[in-house]
Amino acid sequence: MVLTPANAREPGTAAPPFRLPDPDGRVVALDDLSDARGLLVAFWCNHCPFVKHIKRGFAEFAREYRDRGLAIVAINANDTDAYPADAPDKMKADIDAFGYTFHYLIDASQNVARAYDAACTPDFYLFDGERKLAYHGQFDASRPKNEVPVTGADLRAAADAVLSGQKVPGEQVPSIGCNIKWRTAR
Repeated sequence: MVLTPANAREPGTAAPPFRLPDPDGRVVALDDLSDARGLLVAFWCNHCPFVKHIKRGFAEFAREYRDRGLAIVAINANDTDAYPADAPDKMKADIDAFGYTFHYLIDASQNVARAYDAACTPDFYLFDGERKLAYHGQFDASRPKNEVPVTGADLRAAADAVLSGQKVPGEQVPSIGCNIKWRTAR
């Protein structure tokens, strides 16, 4: 595990397009989510201790905010040859085990992760209804072994603001987690 902070992104940046499959082969594109009042793109995986730490809390967040009009996708860009715990069959197992109601997509080429300048898992990009970046920060201050409860407080506050048409208040503390497992030239 390499502790990696998220890269800074300029607020107001447009959401880069994507068209990615889920583990069952269903394809989801950015344009498919145009009717939602906001969009959350999370770079995610199965094996990272930081993701494991918040999986249940994020699944609860996703169920609650989906019903409020937030479209949510999680994108796994890890090299699954080198990290088989992140392979599509394992993604399906996580979807079932945690009751994910969001699209969990595969970025096998890693081109979408590069377009977003994603650096770590988890890495959260919250866009407003016009698909402009409103928040790029942490889920909350909880980390493995720091004994701070998982609440999703930071992302909840940001999502509440976006869904009510307001500017996201306060400082945006970057996510921190495991680095994305980039493919090496072969």
